[in-house]
Amino acid sequence: MEKLFLPLLMLGTMAKAQHCPGRCICQNISPTLTMLCAKTGLLFVPATIDRRTVELRLTDNFITVIRRKDFSNMTNLVHLTLSRNTISQILPYAFADLRALRALHMNSNRLAVLKHEHFRGLTNLRHLILGNNQISYIEASCFDEFLSTVEDLDLSYNNLEALPWEAIGQMVSLNTLTLDHNLIDHIAEGTFSQLQKLVRLDMTSNRLQKLPPDNLFLRAEVLANVRGTHPSTLTISFGGNPLHCNCELLWLRRLTREDDLETCASPEHLMDKYFWSIPEEEFICEPPLITRQYSSKAFIMEGQGVSLKCKAVGDPEPSIHWIAPDGKLIHNTTRATVYENGTLDIFITTLKDNGLFTCIASNAAGEATAPVEVCIVPLPLLVNNTGHMKEPDPGSSDITTSAKSGSNESKNHQDRKILAAELTSTSVVIHWPSERHIPGIRMYQIQYNSSLDDSLVYR
Repeated sequence: MEKLFLPLLMLGTMAKAQHCPGRCICQNISPTLTMLCAKTGLLFVPATIDRRTVELRLTDNFITVIRRKDFSNMTNLVHLTLSRNTISQILPYAFADLRALRALHMNSNRLAVLKHEHFRGLTNLRHLILGNNQISYIEASCFDEFLSTVEDLDLSYNNLEALPWEAIGQMVSLNTLTLDHNLIDHIAEGTFSQLQKLVRLDMTSNRLQKLPPDNLFLRAEVLANVRGTHPSTLTISFGGNPLHCNCELLWLRRLTREDDLETCASPEHLMDKYFWSIPEEEFICEPPLITRQYSSKAFIMEGQGVSLKCKAVGDPEPSIHWIAPDGKLIHNTTRATVYENGTLDIFITTLKDNGLFTCIASNAAGEATAPVEVCIVPLPLLVNNTGHMKEPDPGSSDITTSAKSGSNESKNHQDRKILAAELTSTSVVIHWPSERHIPGIRMYQIQYNSSLDDSLVYR
């Protein structure tokens, strides 16, 4: 009986092992099926992988692309490791069936762009490790599938200049965020406010000149990751950044810190000094000073354009805004544009633009103002043959889009109307009657506005 039982047991073992690809190691210890295919020279994900696999390791191979069929129907897979391959492409929905996946390791590959369809289906993902790739762009919706579940996000050693900060700010379960050795030069204010579970933030060796104040930093001591640090203590690392040590970083200087590794890159008198050893009174800002105002008074013919220029210096660099003669802040519209260099362009002037425009330069230390007077020269009123001034039409617009005529009288009436035809979202053909009885006509002016913008435009 024992002799009969042994062959049957061997047969059962062989039946379970037949799905193990060559040179791979498969461990079937119920209820976990683990497959290890490290350093086996694989060029693609093996097609013979058992679809019941729970843990799959494909490290140190030469896989270049992840295809849709590679992990299809692997609904039990919990841990997937694809580290240290040459993966440069993830085809859309390649992980769509991995609803149980909790950890995805793809560090040390050649990924350059991350899009939303790459991670579709990973609704239970906890750990996403993408360090040491060539990632330069991440689509805003890329992480939407696991915003509420991800606990560990590693994007270190990439080429990132920016991140989808709004999405990261919604990762309420995040414990560790690793962004060191990238090209990040800006963090959106309030990004970390909701990340109450975050215990480690690494921003080492980026291009940050400042860190915005955030409740995350203010609610906890910012301590170095040294021996003896309490596990619940927030650890933040931001050394190796070109910190601009002015009053905008004073809030950070007032926090307690045990290490002394960060240095200042600017201003010049604080260059290379240790951040935590600089007295608070040396973290200063300089209020704006308007240094160049191209003209304090401009005469402009009604309907023409005008360009108003204003430059200012200060620390931090001042932002410039313009106030119209009616006291309202000028925003970018189809009629006017305010540029970052302080220039205000009004493309078509009206009589309402007559008066004082005010340039306001502001920063964290204060503001400076400078007025510019714009004098609008009205267009001359037309004179008829009798020598009297032509009265303006007090009625509503006589533009019509109807081209139908039922009688000679209505036809003559239409001939005296302005007709708008062939209307599209971007163009219209306008016909108007001849005005030969009015001598000296030099130009016609058309007034219009967009349904998205109340500002009138003149042409």
